[in-house]
Amino acid sequence: MPVHLRQHPGRPRTAATAAASAAAVALLLGACATGTGGDGQAADVDFSATPSPGSSLDVMGFGTGDEVGKVRHDRAVEALGIDVRLSEGALDPQAFLSAAASGNPPDLIYAERTQIGTFASRGAILPLSACIEAQGIDTDAYVDSALAQVTFDGEVYGIPEFNQIQVTMANADLLAGAGLDISAVDGSDPDAALAAAEAMTRSDGGSLSVIGFDSKLPEFLPLWAKGRGADLLSADGRTAQLDDPEVVAALEKAVAVYDAQGGFPAVKTYRDSADFFGAGNQFATGTLGAMPMEQWYVNVLNESSPDAPMAFGPFRGTDGEVLSFATGSAWAVPADADDPAAACAYAARMTETDAWMAAAQARADARAADGLVFTGVLTGNEEADAQIRSELVPADAPQPWADAIDAVYAANDHAFALPANPADNEFEQAWQDAVNRVLNGQEEPAEALAQAQQEAQAALDEAWQKWDDRQADGSAGQDAQ
Repeated sequence: MPVHLRQHPGRPRTAATAAASAAAVALLLGACATGTGGDGQAADVDFSATPSPGSSLDVMGFGTGDEVGKVRHDRAVEALGIDVRLSEGALDPQAFLSAAASGNPPDLIYAERTQIGTFASRGAILPLSACIEAQGIDTDAYVDSALAQVTFDGEVYGIPEFNQIQVTMANADLLAGAGLDISAVDGSDPDAALAAAEAMTRSDGGSLSVIGFDSKLPEFLPLWAKGRGADLLSADGRTAQLDDPEVVAALEKAVAVYDAQGGFPAVKTYRDSADFFGAGNQFATGTLGAMPMEQWYVNVLNESSPDAPMAFGPFRGTDGEVLSFATGSAWAVPADADDPAAACAYAARMTETDAWMAAAQARADARAADGLVFTGVLTGNEEADAQIRSELVPADAPQPWADAIDAVYAANDHAFALPANPADNEFEQAWQDAVNRVLNGQEEPAEALAQAQQEAQAALDEAWQKWDDRQADGSAGQDAQ
């Protein structure tokens, strides 16, 4: 979600971490410094230049900790014949922007797609139309929402990869014990989800022993709002819509689920005590009824607790249609990069269909060796996704994993993303802070979102004005340290 630091698809960030990192980046971007880069420099870049054999490429924010990363990296290095030096670990926006402001950035960064609009608006990364043309990158092959998220003010600034979406996950035994099925908790009827939470929740001595339903707030507010037909941000990324009555109603319904279980603090405390990634996870131990969750958790469950009584299905809006909120990563070329052509070529090799197929084959082989089901890889490349599913994902997967696979691919086909904008850090901070105030009992939803609307719109107006002024002046220099 907005301003995510890069993470392994199997590791979520907490809301506190997200808020802290967003605040840090916001402070950094508030500082001004003189730098170079932007559209003017992009016009001088020959993205078709062939990398010199033995030359080096510095990459920030990417690592080869699993086979999906390593196979693609090794393949790209061999094809280009260059030395690629990786600065592994999540991209540190402050470190990157400081390096960019000093005129000594890496050649390529691996960032959250939600960071692209902010980086682009500050002149820290180059527009990539020429890169896309030079490398023959077929942008039509990419997931629409992923490509839109790296398109700022009509220009593509990133090459997207990976897609994180949500599906509904539930403990089938708890559902059956309450006389319910997956449709009661798939989001299509918030009142049914509330009733399911009440039916499955259990307390022992005044303390929770079973969480009936987890709305996954604050991070999934965009999903619940979109389920009611509301967007937190206008399509052009300029107008906050946090006080839309349907956003308020979505928050009220999602919070009511926690209130029915003793309040969010009690639910969160119990939720945080679970062995989330291990065999003692909340589904395996029967301590969670249901929740919407990113698709990578399917593999965690399949690996750590394959015999848990699971039920899977897509998340649905109140109109009954499948829906998911997409986030993911992207490659971007910094302004002042020493070798932008090599950076572009590397990103192209990393995201082409053949690279994804080779990586998915390695993942499928590894899963088979461990006696596990390969449930697919969501790449951000529609062509690769379709080929992976048709050639590598088993058509006869056992239940409940067959339902999980169907849900994941359905969700991927019906994903939306928040539009690129120049103040995404502040925008996310505003709505997440508002949700947290409601969860902690400090404010009512309408009041909290009204305040968030003012904060978010002020940040958007200021950031867009700076961008518009630079465009009018013909200046694309970097203005953020």
